[in-house]
Formats: sequence, structure tokens, C-alpha cells
Amino acid sequence: PRRAEILRALGIPFQAVPAEVDETPLDGEAPERYARRLALEKARAVSDLHPRALVLGADTVVHRDGRIFDAPEMLDEARLVLKTLSGGAHLVTTALALARKNPPLETSASETTEVAFRELDDETIERYVATREPYDKAGGYGIQSLGGLALVSQIRGSFTNVVGLPVDALMKMLGEVER
Repeated sequence: PRRAEILRALGIPFQAVPAEVDETPLDGEAPERYARRLALEKARAVSDLHPRALVLGADTVVHRDGRIFDAPEMLDEARLVLKTLSGGAHLVTTALALARKNPPLETSASETTEVAFRELDDETIERYVATREPYDKAGGYGIQSLGGLALVSQIRGSFTNVVGLPVDALMKMLGEVER
């Protein structure tokens, strides 16, 4: 939904098509490489279904020291992720891939932003997880909503990257494709 909001705001017409890909990291796979691989696999999978369409695949990974923090599925997992990220900085990498079968095209890029969290006490974490906001977001927070206000103290880099679609990288890729 957040990527769709950004694309609509940019006036880019699109149709959202879910890609069925295995999102399991490979053994020893670095977070940036993992994000780029998934973005490419997603774009390729949808391109197979729509061979003349220009397909955008994206994947956002929250990570620190090589550890990936997926979207938590349960309350205890959300608490643990937020406690782990509390009081420190982590990285958010979004990889983008453009693919088309006919005529053939494939390109990818990624962007990384550093995000610092405030020191979070148990009460803040409990209030935040009670909103249910953490459950569909990498790293267990949404920077564009309450998470950005209650948890984040600073970002270095692209805000839209942390949301899940780095606009500068996307516009550069689209400009290169149009040439």
C-alpha cells in the first residue's frame, strides 16, 4: 500500500500484481544482496505473466550487523525486534528491479538509509505494538506513520527509501529506460 501511494503521488500509472517468490534468505546472503535478488525475482515472475509490460519489483530489508529484521508476525516477536533496535542505528535497504520480456530489459538498483531509534522503554513499545502497526512492516515499524513519530530519532538518507520506494533511484531508473 505504501509503494502504491508513492506511485500514485508521482502520477505513474500501474497495476499491482503480487509475485509468488520464495523469500527465504540464502545461507550467508548479505542483506543488500538478498533485497536485490528478491526484487529481481519478483520483477521476473510478473514479467513472465505480462511479457510486454515494464514491471517494477521491490524489496525492503531492515538490517543491522548482517542480521535481517523481517516483519514480525506475533506480539512477542514485535516486542523483541523493537527492543533490539532501540537506542541504536540500523540500515534500511530497498532494492528496485525493472524487467520486461519483450523487448528484453532488466536493470536493478538499491538504496540504503541509516535510521536511528530513540531509547525505547517498555511502555512505549507496548503502546506501539498495541496499534498493530508493526505486523506488516520490515523491522516492525512504519516511518510514515506513528512509528516515525514515536520511535525514530534521525534518518540519514532517503525517507521514501525507508517507506519502501526510493523515489530518486526509481526516477533515475525510469529515465534510463526511456532513453
